[in-house]
Amino acid sequence: MIDRTIAPEVKQISEIELIPAQKVVLENGLAVYTINAGSQELVKMEWIFDAGSKFETQKLAARTANTLLKEGTKNLSSAQIAEQLDYYGSFLDTDCTKDKAHLTVYSLNKHLSNVLPVVEDILKNATFPEHEFEVYKQNSKQKLIVNNQKVDVLARNHFNALLFGENHPYGQITEAKDYDALKLNTVKAFYQNYYTSKNCSIVVSGLIQDETLQLLHKHFGTDWKSHEPVKPAATLVSSSAKKENLIEKADAVQSAIRIGRVLFNKTHPDYFGMQVLNTVLGGYFGSRLMNNIREDKGYTYGIGSGIASLQEGGYFFIATEVGVDVCKEAVKEIFVEIKKLREELIPEEELDLVKNYLLGTFVRSIDGPFALSEKFISILEYQLDYSFYTAYLNAIRTITPAELRTLAANYLKEEDLIELVVGKK
Repeated sequence: MIDRTIAPEVKQISEIELIPAQKVVLENGLAVYTINAGSQELVKMEWIFDAGSKFETQKLAARTANTLLKEGTKNLSSAQIAEQLDYYGSFLDTDCTKDKAHLTVYSLNKHLSNVLPVVEDILKNATFPEHEFEVYKQNSKQKLIVNNQKVDVLARNHFNALLFGENHPYGQITEAKDYDALKLNTVKAFYQNYYTSKNCSIVVSGLIQDETLQLLHKHFGTDWKSHEPVKPAATLVSSSAKKENLIEKADAVQSAIRIGRVLFNKTHPDYFGMQVLNTVLGGYFGSRLMNNIREDKGYTYGIGSGIASLQEGGYFFIATEVGVDVCKEAVKEIFVEIKKLREELIPEEELDLVKNYLLGTFVRSIDGPFALSEKFISILEYQLDYSFYTAYLNAIRTITPAELRTLAANYLKEEDLIELVVGKK
C-alpha cells in the first residue's frame, strides 16, 4: 500500500521521443503528412493554406473567405453541409491566423468515405451565398463594436499596431467601416487565388488506415489541379517611436496594460533561451510578475508575458488589466522586475523550478496523436524539423543564470520596450 504521508520521489525527465510525421506526395504534388499514433477509430484531418490575413489586399478578405467556406457550395446548401456532417458524427472547424488558414475535420474512420466528399465540395466548389455574406458582415460588425468597448480588446489590437505599424499585416486595426467596404467579389477572388492544391498541405493524425490515404488521393490528389497563388509584396515593420502610449477611456474602471517589443520567431538561435527567461518573468502562475503584481501588491487577478512567433518575425509582450487607481504603480513594478532580470542572476533553485515546469509542460503537450499533429504543424510552418524540439529540450536543461541575464540585457532594454495603457493612467 502506498504511504501517502511520504512525498513521491522527484524524477528528472530524460529523453523524450516524438512520433514523427511521415510525408506522402499525391499525384498532383499535394503533400500529405501522417501521424499514425491513435488507438481509437478516429482521425483528425487538417487542410492548411498559405491564406492568412497577411496575404489579403483588402482587410477582412482572408478571415471572411475562411469562415464562409462551409456556408454553401455548387451542390450543397449551408444547412445540407451541416446536416451531413452531423449525421456522420463529424466535426468541421475553420480558423484563420495572420499567416495561415485552416480547415479541420474530425471523423470516425468508418464514415470517412461519406465525410470527405463534403469536404472536397467545400474546398473546390464554395459559392459564398450573398445572404450568408451579408449576415456574417452585420454580425461581425456588431461584435466588433461591442468588443471595442473593452479595454483589453483595444489594447491587444492597438498594441500590435504600435509594434508593427498600422500598414503592416501584423499591425492592422479592424474598424467597423472595413466591414461596410468589404465586397463579396473580393472574398470570392481571395478564395479562388489561395484555396488551391499548390497552396495547401494536409496533416492527418489518429488511427490511420490504408484506406485513409486512398480516399485522400481520390478526392484531393488528382483533379484538384491549380495555379501558384499571386502573393502581395512584403511590408516593412515600422514600430512606434513613441515609447509611452495612452488610449483614454473616461468611463473605465480597469486599465489594460501592454508592454513589449518586436522580437524574432522560433528560427532564431536565442528563441529557446528567451522562452526560459519569459517563463521566469511571466510565463506561468508562479512567475515573478504574478508574485509581485498579483500576490504581493494585489493590483490584478492575473498578469502574464509571452513570446509570439509569426512567419515574418515575432514579438514579446506583457499583458494585464489593473484597477485605474493602481495603474501607474503596476507599470512601475513591471519595469522593476524586468530590471532585476537584466542586472541580477536568477537563483538556481528558482531556475530549476522553471526548467521542470517547462519540461513537464512539454511532455503534456505531446500526449496523443492530435497533440503530436499540433507539434508537427508548429514546425512545418517554419520549415523546421524535429531537431528543433531536441535543441529546445537541451536548451532548457543546460541554460545558465548568466546566459539568461545576458539575454535580458540584450532584448529587454527599457528603451526598446513600447508601453500602452488603455483606460486611465
